[in-house]
Amino acid sequence: MWQIILIASACALILPALGGCASQTMERAGVITGRGKPLTLLGQTPPVGQPAPAFTAVANDMTDYQFDPKAGQVFILSAVPSLDTQVCSTETRRFNQEAADLGKDIHILTISMDLPFAQKRWCGAEGIERVKTLSDYRTHSFAQMYGVHIKENGLLGRAVFVVDRRGQIVYEQIVPELTQEPYYAPALAAARAAAQADR
Repeated sequence: MWQIILIASACALILPALGGCASQTMERAGVITGRGKPLTLLGQTPPVGQPAPAFTAVANDMTDYQFDPKAGQVFILSAVPSLDTQVCSTETRRFNQEAADLGKDIHILTISMDLPFAQKRWCGAEGIERVKTLSDYRTHSFAQMYGVHIKENGLLGRAVFVVDRRGQIVYEQIVPELTQEPYYAPALAAARAAAQADR
């Protein structure tokens, strides 16, 4: 009996920051759809005005990439389900094109669950040079921290976040239907405004 009491006490003292002894991952239904079918997002999306969470992903060369939201740069974080689909491919090519006019202080990161090898192959085939692609397949760090992990298929929901020089989220867009592209103009405008601020 005393062993059970000790284990229960350990859970009470050590694990509250992890949500208790049982998993307490938030589920959000009805936020997005895939071809009209309702999907469930796991986790909580940080709101505009709050600090952007740091995360770890895998670069195309298989090295760890540590996202530092307080690097003094402006970031556009573009989450996509898979680069090997038409809409994701179109979106990433569009951001790559727009990057030419954004200036050196704005960095665009496209994150998906695609393997780094597949991302590297796709970038080479499409001539993507101004967007950095990152894979969240290993730890799901981005998916969890930004609340865009799709429960039903394990992919990322389509979303765009803009992070300013102070590491604050100044714009976010959770695209309601996976087969639709995001609204580019407001995201790009937010990134330009953030780049001009605090100069």
